[in-house]
Order: sequence, then C-alpha cells, then structure tokens
Amino acid sequence: MKFQPLHDRILVRRVSSEEKTKAGIIIPDTAKEKPQEGEVIAVGPGARNDQGQLVELDVKVGDRVLFGKWSGTEIKIDGEDLLILKEADVLGIIEDLSADKKAA
Repeated sequence: MKFQPLHDRILVRRVSSEEKTKAGIIIPDTAKEKPQEGEVIAVGPGARNDQGQLVELDVKVGDRVLFGKWSGTEIKIDGEDLLILKEADVLGIIEDLSADKKAA
C-alpha cells in the first residue's frame, strides 16, 4: 500500500533501540521505552501560509529525526508500525557526523 501524508504531516518509521545498556545489561521488551528517533519515509506537500502560498517542509524522505515522546499518531500499514507527525512535532534532524569527517 502507498501512503501520502497531507499538508505538513510526515510518516516516520521508528528506529529500533538498543537491546542492552553500555554495561551489558539486557533490557526486556516490557521495560523498553519506544524510541524517539525515526526515519522519514513520506512527507506531505507542505502547509499554506496566511497568503495561501504553499510552504514546503524542512524535512525530506530519508532524514533521521528526533521527536517528542508523546508526539504523533501511531498507525499500522502493511503490518508495520508507523507514526504520523506534524512537522512542528519534529525536534530536529540528526545528521551523520562520521560521513562529514570522511569527506573533509
């Protein structure tokens, strides 16, 4: 199934969290919190400003984003748990610094 978010909404796939702590303690599924980090897999066309002009989103497909703990609406598409967020719920885009160091 193909899904296209409307307006300033984005579709996010949560990234899996670590199974154990740095000290090596394994965390059971019941004690894990849902990750607040995800990968953008679809974006809407953008929101309209007061003049009716389309304002494109700052995030794009493939970005890794950080979002609030209680943000968005959880949905299931083709058996996969996904999250629909408004762009305003995104706290920031996570950039891979190791790739930047290799290029320099």
